[in-house]
Amino acid sequence: MCPNSSPSALPRETAELIGLRALGWIAARPALAGRFLDAAGASADEMRERAADPEFLGFVLDFLLGDEEALLAFATEEGLAPDRPLRARAALPGGALPNWT
Repeated sequence: MCPNSSPSALPRETAELIGLRALGWIAARPALAGRFLDAAGASADEMRERAADPEFLGFVLDFLLGDEEALLAFATEEGLAPDRPLRARAALPGGALPNWT
């Protein structure tokens, strides 16, 4: 990939599935889930209620993308290429990557 190009987005359904998988993965790790809930300003019940919301799934992926160690662990455990969460994020609301050129 050229340095100035951005990764291509995935199909929306695939992106939402990766977001849901990321949410489940985060929820299964109490310390990480606590940080996520603090960052989201949400309760566990609100997190469950919003699990189907594409904007919320975008936030889930933003959170994961902000923690390289967690991102790589998630990708490895889920059998995903490390760039898949970023590509999934690009397909969800608010995920368009800016073109700085």
